[in-house]
Amino acid sequence: MTDMDWRRTIQGTLAQSWESVRDAVLAPKAAAPSDEKVAALASQAAPVIWLIGKVQSGKSSIVRALTEASAAEVGLGYKPCTRTAAIFDFPAEAPVIRFLDTRGLGEKGYDPAEDIAFHEARAHLIVAVVKALDPQQDAVLETVKAARKRHPEWPVVVAQTSLHEAYAPGEVHKRPYPFGDTEAEAKLPQALTRSLAYQRLLFAHLPGNGTVIFVPIDFTQPGDGFGPVSYGLPALIEALEAAAPAGLVALLRDASAQNADRLAKKAHPHIVGYATAAAAADAVPVAGAVAVPAVQSKMLHSLALIYGVEWNRKSLGEFAACLGVGAISRLAAGFGLRELAKLIPVYGQTAGAAAAAATSFATTFAIGKAACYFLAQHRLGTTDAQGVAKAYSSALSEAFRIRKAAEGTAS
Repeated sequence: MTDMDWRRTIQGTLAQSWESVRDAVLAPKAAAPSDEKVAALASQAAPVIWLIGKVQSGKSSIVRALTEASAAEVGLGYKPCTRTAAIFDFPAEAPVIRFLDTRGLGEKGYDPAEDIAFHEARAHLIVAVVKALDPQQDAVLETVKAARKRHPEWPVVVAQTSLHEAYAPGEVHKRPYPFGDTEAEAKLPQALTRSLAYQRLLFAHLPGNGTVIFVPIDFTQPGDGFGPVSYGLPALIEALEAAAPAGLVALLRDASAQNADRLAKKAHPHIVGYATAAAAADAVPVAGAVAVPAVQSKMLHSLALIYGVEWNRKSLGEFAACLGVGAISRLAAGFGLRELAKLIPVYGQTAGAAAAAATSFATTFAIGKAACYFLAQHRLGTTDAQGVAKAYSSALSEAFRIRKAAEGTAS
């Protein structure tokens, strides 16, 4: 494929589809993919974190901390997927990550083979969740061993939870986070350090050569009196990223989150999920021509709900004018010619569907980020055309980075 062919492909993805997107937002067609179909498209590529732990070990708290979902959302969001496990998709309408929770752990006759089989078709990361003062971890250990015997390369993160149960009355979390610092750990309660060390010995001789990382954490409620409530969350994120170097957590969190407002942070995983669904739809070229604009329209509806703004013909026209479709598509072409060469393994020799899928991901992601900027301004009663265009162009670079990270996670 020549450079001109690449340019035309990238330009066409945005410029030729915008009218279809607008029409789909204003009047969704019966033939458009259902909400369930969009979720299925996204979940095809969503990595799975397999949570293995006893009841009340803190698995749900980890899901809440990573996704910033409420306890009710997590509790109601789990759906059965095997005889002994349930899965939580986040976000539900277009998942970027899936949490598999084994519920039958420790029950008589539990066989992890079915849960392992479900997990092995997706990304491979186990999080073993153990309460810091609980030495009885046979059920957890045996399940992890069974998984590692079958897949010796699977990484394991051992989350050691409920640290405060070892504290004396009135004692609070040590600041800064002391774990990993020998001198600081020596000042912790001896019962805690002994128990943590014992648990590390339990998992020290797992079969296989996959990474094993231990991370003490304590996720509590505001009224419990221990702050911060997500104690050790940065260490957990670091451990997950180390175990899955492709950037698993980047799918959940905006790279520029420190500078983003609350709604923009909430919108980020939704945008990634819809972009992933668009890419999956475009892997089948004929279907993608119809499905991608519909997926993008569903994303715009989702973002409008997050921002509390309703799309209409006028606001969509203003958004399109801010984007400057012609100028943006030229910018996309210039960027894509450089980045697609890195993204696609055999540049110039791959099937057109691979290029179309990558481009659909990038443009859908960029439209989503630009829409967030536009909707935030709209809430304030203002319009910033240059800011919208800038949000789109900067999002293209981030989109290709996330796409490459996601491809690596799934490999």
